[in-house]
Amino acid sequence: MDESTGARVVPMRLQKFLARAGVASRRGSENLMTAGRVTVNGHVVTELGSKVDPRVDEVAVDGRAVRLADGPVTLMLHKPVGYVTTMSDPQGRPTVADLVPTDRHPGLFPVGRLDADTTGLLLFSTDGELGNGLLHPKRHVTKRYLACVEGRPAERELARLRRGIDLDDGPTRPADVRLLEGVAARRAERLLDMPPAAPPRSSREYAAVCEGRAAARSIVRVALCEGRKRQVKRMLAAVGHPVVALHRDSFGPLGLGGLPRGEWRELSAEEVAALHAAALGRD
Repeated sequence: MDESTGARVVPMRLQKFLARAGVASRRGSENLMTAGRVTVNGHVVTELGSKVDPRVDEVAVDGRAVRLADGPVTLMLHKPVGYVTTMSDPQGRPTVADLVPTDRHPGLFPVGRLDADTTGLLLFSTDGELGNGLLHPKRHVTKRYLACVEGRPAERELARLRRGIDLDDGPTRPADVRLLEGVAARRAERLLDMPPAAPPRSSREYAAVCEGRAAARSIVRVALCEGRKRQVKRMLAAVGHPVVALHRDSFGPLGLGGLPRGEWRELSAEEVAALHAAALGRD
């Protein structure tokens, strides 16, 4: 009997044990085993049918002891520019795995992805069920972005995005799109890694900028409940305003708050519960 939960503990498959302990999803646990990273009582175990008795067997991943009481781990990272969203990269590029505690939690995986040149909130978890639920297209979990774009979108262009727009992989769902100005725009600019503005391409464009009739760049906030590849960038390019810099400031019920760029923090029990509710379609 497990005194902490009241549940009867019996020998179980090793990959199930690892998943229940929050090391990784069932599939991820199998990958850890076949990679030779899991030991039982000091011996490497790679056979997927192997069983362990949590009451007496000592299980470790990469030399770190694993117990059922550990439970899953979920955290958020404020991703900086220049890191690809993968846990390993054959090209040797910097990855988000370099920024999170994989030594303590070897089964961490990113929930979704951000492009290398996109900053902002990236979730990680060892809970495969939670990650799958948050990304499931039927859950419609909202993600909000701040985009610095070329030019100044007209209201008719923003209205097209709000209704839904045709892309090469089909029409998008309606999105909440707003042009930010004043204090809101200045706050957004501080979150965006924006390269210097390109010079005007013609004398007419230069005159328009100088006279205030055109904006070299502007800030747009986009909230959407889809997760297609490069979707925000493709949507804004489709209405004639390519993205210069992009930042995600919220995922479902969670925002970055004051988390510094490049830093991570583990989520509280209340925050994890809110994510579970969103993953069930109750956000």
